[in-house]
Amino acid sequence: MSSGDLTHLNAKGEAHIVDIGDKPATRRRAVAQATLTAEPGTVQAILGGDLKKGDALAVARIAGIMAAKKTSELIPLCHPLALTKVEVEIAGASDTTLHIVAIAETIGPTGVEMEALIAASTAALTLYDMAKALDRGMSISGLELVEKSGGKSGDYRRQP
Repeated sequence: MSSGDLTHLNAKGEAHIVDIGDKPATRRRAVAQATLTAEPGTVQAILGGDLKKGDALAVARIAGIMAAKKTSELIPLCHPLALTKVEVEIAGASDTTLHIVAIAETIGPTGVEMEALIAASTAALTLYDMAKALDRGMSISGLELVEKSGGKSGDYRRQP
């Protein structure tokens, strides 16, 4: 792979922010996911709202949304975007896992994959923070882009 294949590298191989000034504004959407694994009692406490710190699900959803809005402040070469939608869903997937799904949307010249990934990871980290007094052995895994649509590169959907 040459440096010309990586859009965040210029001809000299130096990192730079991509010029998106001439790209058309199109509808963009991305979905990312992550999994939090914990003891059954921890998952039950999170889902039941029984943590001393409060409603972990509500706090994690808000944290994910806030993080998506700040993606360009966290990832150096991301453009600031006017997001039209950010949604974070958290559900029990088993007695020991929580499944986090984040959706980010915009109408603009660049995609929202990083915003969806940041939202999912921050929601998972917030759940960890909210429940760590019960279970420091929790783990976060499976952070990945599930799908994206819009833009010149077209649609993408992760295969199971």
